[in-house]
Amino acid sequence: MLLNYQQKQTALNEADQKCENIFIIHGLFGSLSNLAGIATALQEYQQIISIDLRNHGNSPHSPSMSYQEMANDLFELADHLNIENFSVIGHSMGGKVAMTCALQRPERINKIVIADIAPITYPNKHSDVLAGLKAVAKQQIKSRQSADLILSQYVKTAEVRQFLLKSLQKKGEHYQLQFNLEAIIANYDSIRGWPAIDNVFNKEALFIKGGNSDYICADNQNTILYLFPKAKAKVIENTGHWLHAEKPKTFNRLISQFFN
Repeated sequence: MLLNYQQKQTALNEADQKCENIFIIHGLFGSLSNLAGIATALQEYQQIISIDLRNHGNSPHSPSMSYQEMANDLFELADHLNIENFSVIGHSMGGKVAMTCALQRPERINKIVIADIAPITYPNKHSDVLAGLKAVAKQQIKSRQSADLILSQYVKTAEVRQFLLKSLQKKGEHYQLQFNLEAIIANYDSIRGWPAIDNVFNKEALFIKGGNSDYICADNQNTILYLFPKAKAKVIENTGHWLHAEKPKTFNRLISQFFN
């Protein structure tokens, strides 16, 4: 599956410095615009490719979305762009895709940055969100305000609703969710899970944790180091799961230092 992508060329002359190709992957319910800040921050020295995962943004829809399939989508796009070796930055679900890429084809991956996710199976954290989105999808939505009113009955945090409704696009007289909600619901157990891959990635890896988030905890350390022996960890204090939005300067600085 050929994904939708946005490519940002570095301002540097390639003769001056060999640039890294870096793919940037958003999380569940997101799109390539979510991590635009780090894409811009890295663009001066690197070649950036931001993508919409399958069933998200402007990428094609599919009834299945295993991590192996989503990783293969990334390699297909890299082949399409004639890129053999590259690095990957991924947040949340996108971080799991990045880790899967590194374990499936380590010879093609240079480095990875994983934002607030671990290679484990998580409990169901999205039952209210999925119920609210289903309620929105059932209605003929004529304004963002009406969608927010429906969603607020299920999701109390305004910032979360604002993020989810970024994917609300107007088509004709009504608004529709851009991501493939039916496929996400059908594959949710796989999305919160972790594929069994018998391999290790013995290259540089950076895991960035939100200080207030429970997505990465001390109990995950051995699992991370088993799969990624050269992993390093950084914590951004006073941030939750959306660390790239809550502390963008710190997030961008840590990743820029890692690559530059």
